[in-house]
Amino acid sequence: MTLYQTTFENFNKNYIGSATMAVIGQSCLGAAAAMYILSHGTSIGQMIQLAIIVLACIFVNTSILAQMKHRVVFNLLILSTFLSILFILLNTFIL
Repeated sequence: MTLYQTTFENFNKNYIGSATMAVIGQSCLGAAAAMYILSHGTSIGQMIQLAIIVLACIFVNTSILAQMKHRVVFNLLILSTFLSILFILLNTFIL
């Protein structure tokens, strides 16, 4: 089995607990990304990055609250986590 499939099966099996931890974890990670983005000012580039992070986090939280399919929630969670880490690394080392 692939890492994705194994992780999704664990997420799906314990969905209520996993979704709860996902809301907390990705919200904190998104907040950290927003902090790193805003630490470099408020130019149009930073505002676009901030909008992307905020929308990614909102989509995850909304998908959980709307009780969407577990695979959709899982994929949005992965996307949100990836974007948050990407923008943290970009704003720490490059920008």
